Amino acid sequence: MAYTTIDKSSLHFNTKLYTGTGSSNAITGVGFQPDLLWIKSRSSTYSHSWTDAVRGKDNKIASNNSNAQYTDAGQLTSFDSDGFTLSTDAGVNNNGSTFASWNWKANGAGSSNTDGSITSTVSANTTSGFSIVKWTGTSASATIGHGLGAVPKMIIIKSLANATFWMVYNSAIGNNSEIYLNRADYGASSSSTAWQDTDPTNQVFYVGGGSGDGVNASGDYIAYCFAEKIGYSKINSYIGNGGNNNEAPFIYTGFKPSLFLVKKSSASGEDWAIYDDARHPFNPVNEALFPSATTLETNVGNGVDFCSNGVKITDDGGELNTSGATYIYYAIGQTIVGTNNVPCTAR
Repeated sequence: MAYTTIDKSSLHFNTKLYTGTGSSNAITGVGFQPDLLWIKSRSSTYSHSWTDAVRGKDNKIASNNSNAQYTDAGQLTSFDSDGFTLSTDAGVNNNGSTFASWNWKANGAGSSNTDGSITSTVSANTTSGFSIVKWTGTSASATIGHGLGAVPKMIIIKSLANATFWMVYNSAIGNNSEIYLNRADYGASSSSTAWQDTDPTNQVFYVGGGSGDGVNASGDYIAYCFAEKIGYSKINSYIGNGGNNNEAPFIYTGFKPSLFLVKKSSASGEDWAIYDDARHPFNPVNEALFPSATTLETNVGNGVDFCSNGVKITDDGGELNTSGATYIYYAIGQTIVGTNNVPCTAR
């Protein structure tokens, strides 16, 4: 049996569940000090909360809207060595509400990077293929250093100064397409100039300068960059077939997934959906949260199965498996790698 070079994936990414207290609330057991903290209530319709170490603990953005960054000192008290401490804000700590937090390790507050035509601040974890990048837009085409030393296959960008869509680059839909994390009513938009029709390199990614493209107008930007690492992460696409259980698609990742983020890209009308094994440790993994919506945790039919070597789609609904539709995904997995691409057995 093969093993990944990442000895313990939970030292780089971890899902941590907790219950709000309405008062100071220290969340431990993450396994590291998070540099990107994404929180969503499972039981209440509060907005998503995205905080990172580069922007600082009081600066928030929410993937369910296009709003500019806002300041809220009442949410996060601190990033801690084994988690984080929350203050009293109901959106992340309402008494009795249940919450999911997704935590990524980068490299602290970051440092200056001059690889691109614009100097950026980069916090990079080159082992796991994740970096946080901040820069100031110029309203002109540019390159931005990302610090990964590997080619990112997914990049999520948000303007901090302007109310613009959350822009997503995904290598599976190409460098002339964009898709939006905060919108369910859009599929992939072709003929985009957001990425200058150019794929990222192992040093930089490309941004267009149009004022409406949401990637390099005036003002500050934040980007979250993800490269694939064998045995740990996979970023790609699959084609739905409308079947369920054994007839549905199998996605070979080479590892047992612990998180699966998916979006129908070929048509509009379906939310992004996020599944993880902390909220549902046994198959079927069918409790979804939705990055573009404040919706409560929702049961999505048969959902998916997390197998030793990939993801088995087991639902025939539009969110996961419309016949002929293209879906893009991002998966993070556990340490032991699967040894073949034989689909796992359905329930």
